[in-house]
Amino acid sequence: MKRHHAAAELPLSAPAGDGGGLRLVEEEDKQGKFDKAQRRCSRLCFLLVLAATVSMLARHCYDSGLAGGVVRVEGVPKSRKIVPIARGELSISHRSPSAPEAGDERVLAGNGEKELSKTSASVSSGAGDKSSGSSIGVSESDNGDRTVSEDSPPAPHGDQHSGHAFARALAAVDGRGRDLCGGRYIYVQELPPRFNADMVRSCGTLSPWTDMCGYTANGGFGPQLRSGDEGEFQETGWYDTDQHALDVILHDRIRRYECLTDDPSLAAAVFVPFYAGLDVARHLWGYNVSTRDALALELADLLTARPEWRAMGGRDHFFVAGRTTWDFRRLADGDAEWGSKLFGLPAIRNMTALVVEASPWHLNDAAIPYPTAFHPACDEDLFVWQDRMRGRHRPYLFSFAGAPRPGDAESIFGHLAEQCTASPACSLVECSKGSSNKSESPTSVMKLFQSSTFCLLPRGSTSTTRSTFDAVLAGCIPVFFHPGTAYVQYTWHLPKNHTEYSVYIPEADVRKNASVEERLRRIPPDAVERMRNTVVGLIPTVTYSDASSRLETTVSDAFDVAVAAVIDKVAKLRSDIVEGRAEDEKLEMYSWKYPLLGEGQKAEDSHEWDALFAFN
Repeated sequence: MKRHHAAAELPLSAPAGDGGGLRLVEEEDKQGKFDKAQRRCSRLCFLLVLAATVSMLARHCYDSGLAGGVVRVEGVPKSRKIVPIARGELSISHRSPSAPEAGDERVLAGNGEKELSKTSASVSSGAGDKSSGSSIGVSESDNGDRTVSEDSPPAPHGDQHSGHAFARALAAVDGRGRDLCGGRYIYVQELPPRFNADMVRSCGTLSPWTDMCGYTANGGFGPQLRSGDEGEFQETGWYDTDQHALDVILHDRIRRYECLTDDPSLAAAVFVPFYAGLDVARHLWGYNVSTRDALALELADLLTARPEWRAMGGRDHFFVAGRTTWDFRRLADGDAEWGSKLFGLPAIRNMTALVVEASPWHLNDAAIPYPTAFHPACDEDLFVWQDRMRGRHRPYLFSFAGAPRPGDAESIFGHLAEQCTASPACSLVECSKGSSNKSESPTSVMKLFQSSTFCLLPRGSTSTTRSTFDAVLAGCIPVFFHPGTAYVQYTWHLPKNHTEYSVYIPEADVRKNASVEERLRRIPPDAVERMRNTVVGLIPTVTYSDASSRLETTVSDAFDVAVAAVIDKVAKLRSDIVEGRAEDEKLEMYSWKYPLLGEGQKAEDSHEWDALFAFN
């Protein structure tokens, strides 16, 4: 029988006996090696699974954007310098526009030739258009005199903000003590240049009647005006500004806004730099509806595909359409119908549209002042002008710029012109066609309004008129004949109590030959003085200042008021979502009335102006 002389040679099946202990040691040693290998494998598998999970999560966050409340955050320095962006060029970049270098070329007025800044030569592909799209946005700049932390803390675990796409924006509001821009950040949506800059470059095609190249210069302010012979203007700050130039003016101001961000998750609101007013104006005459709607439809598709849109379905987005709302509310698709259907598109209805005249029956219109000729570069220019208007000698009781409109049965222009002509207390500038029309001259209008205590401001072809703000600028007390001219329009910029700054005489009274002069003479002198002081005090909030000088200002202008109102609107929506409150269900037919309601009042309650805004 074969004998096994070494323990190592004992077969594993050998019965227990003298070699059992050695066999047990050998088995335990093998089992230990197996356990160690298994643990190493487990750790390796865990790491691989973890890496895969993180990778999938990152990809999901990138693809879904803000929809799930988690966003991709680019690495940013702990602080960045936020400075106003200089006026004059349309910087084109995949981010936001940086402050231009010294020597950048400006858009030139005069012969209509335009030279974009040297920095705008760099063009990158914009969202949704890889072939020609570049975007107008904002890039970080290392120079400037204001440092604002962009390192806003994320919402704490379990915080009521967490789980929402705008959690970081809300956390920035809570951390405003550490971040001067907390709750004020604006994100500029990337758009290809055909939505904005290309229109300015092709300024000669913007109007069949007027060469708009000069009016789009100087950031939309137009050609600079010289001081009038009788001191109607100051030496600086006055421009021949077109009343429909707000698309360019506000975009230029946004680009200089001190709290721009490249991170949409921090944004209090999203600005869409689409020149809707310029786009529709160039297609109003001689173009079919397909052409008029083309860019609007493309914009809706582009925006709704963006992750920034999915955060709130576009309700935190806003844009400027520097014309009346009626140019964008075409109801039918016949080529003979007026305007585009931009405002009727479902996506656009979620956004806030800033227009010079809003619809009384739609909630997302917001009227902001027409641009006037005055664009002060600093507080001192503004204060000097206000002092001049307070002390201005006004030889006429009232004034009127207009002429009878025989073809318009609803117009009261004829009645007012007749009364003004018959009274030595009234100064009249009659409108006429062609270059001799003094009512279109900034010098003539300012001279007229500065010479009178009251300015008559009836409705024109639409309810509103730029003359409202020319009158305020001249320190002239407005006399309105319909609440749709101002009272239900500019609720962000004008006092809720209209008797503080204006006089209201119903159109119906004028048609019955009520004497306007008699009504005005009934107003006590001390009340007139109070109203004039209020009007002069409104000048800053109805002017668009010149931010290109980089001078410090302490007074909010029309732009500041509008942006703050948009941010407040978005903040309230977000607060309602976080708190679980149902969104206010407002009826669009009463949209004109909501800003006028007092404590405890309801839109359904009767109002003296119900008949004037009856919804058909």
